[in-house]
This record gives sequence, structure tokens and C-alpha cells, in this order.
Amino acid sequence: MSSMLDAVVVGAGPNGLTAAVELARRGFSVALFEAKGTVGGGARTEELTLPGFRHDPCSAAHPLGVNSPAFRALPLERYGLQWLHAPLPMAHPFPDGTAAVLARSVAQTAASFGPRDAGTYRRLVQPFLPHWDTLVRDFMALPSTALPRDPVLLARFGLRGLPPSTWLTRRFRDDRARALFAGLVAHVIAPLNGFATSAVGLVFALAAHARGWPVARGGSQAISDALAAYLKDLGGGVHTDYEVKRLDDLPPARAYVFDTSPAALARIAGLGHSYDAYRYGAAVFKVDYALDGPVPWTAEAPRRAGTVQVGPGSRDIGTALHAVARAGRAPDVPFLITVQPSLVDPTRAPEGKHVFWAYGHVPNGWRGDLTDAVERQLERFAPGFRDRVLARATAGPPQLAARNANYVGGDIACGAAAGLQLLLRPRLTAFPYHTRHPAVFLCSSATPPGPGVHGMSGHNAAKAVWRRLRREGGRR
Repeated sequence: MSSMLDAVVVGAGPNGLTAAVELARRGFSVALFEAKGTVGGGARTEELTLPGFRHDPCSAAHPLGVNSPAFRALPLERYGLQWLHAPLPMAHPFPDGTAAVLARSVAQTAASFGPRDAGTYRRLVQPFLPHWDTLVRDFMALPSTALPRDPVLLARFGLRGLPPSTWLTRRFRDDRARALFAGLVAHVIAPLNGFATSAVGLVFALAAHARGWPVARGGSQAISDALAAYLKDLGGGVHTDYEVKRLDDLPPARAYVFDTSPAALARIAGLGHSYDAYRYGAAVFKVDYALDGPVPWTAEAPRRAGTVQVGPGSRDIGTALHAVARAGRAPDVPFLITVQPSLVDPTRAPEGKHVFWAYGHVPNGWRGDLTDAVERQLERFAPGFRDRVLARATAGPPQLAARNANYVGGDIACGAAAGLQLLLRPRLTAFPYHTRHPAVFLCSSATPPGPGVHGMSGHNAAKAVWRRLRREGGRR
């Protein structure tokens, strides 16, 4: 690599891989460098517990991935990516043995809330669903990278989505709908009364109705491996076990694109205090399980759901989030997000066995052990769960940060997804992918549209990069 490259990408998470692919597709010479031994970032798969049990250390269910305009424009199926769907995208059990569901069908979802709220839910989501592909493209891009295809639709969505979710859920008369919607908002670890949290819940709900909440066959690593294989076929270079501590560690290039935290970017690129105001948010405590059988949920619906939210009520969820975000302590009764990939993917565990993961929210950098609280909560809705456990692997904030440097203090969103920073990240600017250095760009989930395995931050950043490269003289 003695000659100058068009672009060097640092960090092989989904956004870094997508940025590299988008540049290589347009004829630019690209090399990607990753500190770990494999590509993946937040989309990896490893044997964390016992041989033959393949776990996703971070993200496992992918509502934003299957709906991503960036991923859908790429031939990732040719490189082994296969989406697998459980009969239900998500279920939310209650102590009385029943459950609300987020189904592919709007009618089925609405019916699970009961007659008093079924019509309200249909009126909430139905106007947007026929236009979902346009809406998600506009929502996940910025005017600085792409003008809205339907500005009126986006504005209508903004009127619904920008207020706090607690305002939106006042439309519901019973707590079944409020609890499920609160759980959707909690996926970004944001307080329920925060700015634009209604949009978070609506996006997750619409994503389920449009294309589901699937898992990738073989594990989330399949997404990263497909992107890396496509990049290599396009002529891009992929270099693992290559830690970058400063720009001089990299080959000469016309542009440098970082799938890192803003703090790491500032350190490596010598940008001083450029991102000192950027806030990192609450963390998670995650447990990966090898099970001797399926989770023994009391309610029937969770036995058919890829993702299960363990709440149970909207007030319980709000209390757990408040303890973490406002009081700075781990909740006594955590709200859990759980995924059961082997429900639909037999490659993930030996025959008759299962993999399962659960996480609860904890303060950034927290060093305690939430395992007992997690399992007590699971036992409430799945009595006998502990009897099915063959092995467990726990990861609190320090372990998550060690596994993925973007998870500063265990923050899997790479920055607090709350307040204005939910939408305006990493700082208040019309050009979030640019930095003070004209040849250095940021493409991690610290940039819009934020956290999730969807590649859109990388896609948007790549647009900013190739526009600059072409202004400077086009392709070499």
C-alpha cells in the first residue's frame, strides 16, 4: 500500500463496513482496518458458554437491519446473509399469564391490547405503513446527505414523533398498550419522557409491521461477514488485528473515515477537545445463556416470539429507566430485553438445546453483578427458567467496553440517545460526519441516525466522503 488510497476506514463494525462498501462500489480505492481479530463490532457471534452454542455478544434481533435502505440496496444475500423470522417479532408478557404482541399484522397487534385501545393503535400506525420505505429512508438520512423524498410525510411523522412518548401513550386507556410501547422506547435506553421518544417507539413498531424483527441465520456475524466479503469482491482491503493509535499508523489516503467513538476519533486524529461536550449514556448488563430447552414462559405468545420484553407495566419500565438515567443506580427490578435466536435458527445450538440472551440497564461504568436480579425477573414470567440453564456468560459495562471500544462505559448506543443528542449527534451541526480536519470523517452510531445494526450512519458518511473526493478531482 505504498500508493495513496482514496479512503481508509478505521473500525469494522456495520457502519465502517458499509461506508467502505459504498465507497468501493463507486470506484474508490478503499482499505479497512480493525483492531480485533475479526470484523463485526456490535454484530459478532461467538461461543461464549459451551461448545456448539453460538451467541451474539451484542445485537441479535435486527428490525432496523432488515429495513435498512443501505442493506437492502446491497447484494448481501449472495454472500450468505439470510433473515429468519419467528412467528411473532416481539411479545410482552404480563403477570396474569397473558401477553401483548407486536405482530407483523397491525390487526393482530391491536387486538392484543384489548378492545379499548385496538382502534387507537390502528389509527396511530396505519397512516404511515403504506409509505414505510419512503419514510424510513427520509428518517434515516439528513437533508445534508439526501433531500426528503416526501417532506410532507416526514413532517406528519415528526408531529407524532417529536413529543415525549409519555404524551403519545396518553391516547391509550389501558396499560397493555402503554407497557409495550414503553418497552419499545427503552430499546435506546432513553427516559420515556424524553424528546422524540415517540418517534423511537413508532419506528420499531412500523419496522415490525413492514418486515419483522428477524435474526440472521448463523448469528449476527453473518451480517458483518457478508459486508466484508462484498467489500473484498469490490477490491477493498480488510486488515484485522491492526490497532490504530494515531493517523500516522495508517497508509496515506485522501480521506479517513472512523467507525469509532468521538472520544477515540479525537485522540487518534489529534482533534483536541472537539467532542468534549458529547455525552455517553447508560449501560447494560448482559447475560448469555446456554439452555437445556426453550424458555418456559407462562404466557403462550412469548414462546413464539423472537424478542420478549420483560416489564411488566409502563410504570415499572419508567421506574427502571429513571433509576439508571436520573438516580445513577441499578434498578432493583430491571426492565429486560431478551432474544431467543434458536427458536428459528437450529444452527445456533445443539439439537434440543437453545441460546438465549437478556440484558437490563445499569449506570455507565457500573461494576456490580445484575445476574440475580435478571433471573428473578425472568422467573416471574418463566417459572423454572433457572433449571434450564446449562451455562451463562455475563458482561457488565467494563467487559462490554473491553470487547468493543465504541461502548464507552458499557454504552452500547455509542453515546446517550436522549434529549437533543438522540437526533443531533455528535454535536449541533448540519454536517455531523465532517470533523475539524477536512480529510477526517466520523461514521459510527455516534452520528445520525444513531444506534442499531443498519449501516445507515456509514452510508450517510460515505456520501459526504465521496462528494468531497469528487470535488477534489474525482476518482483516481
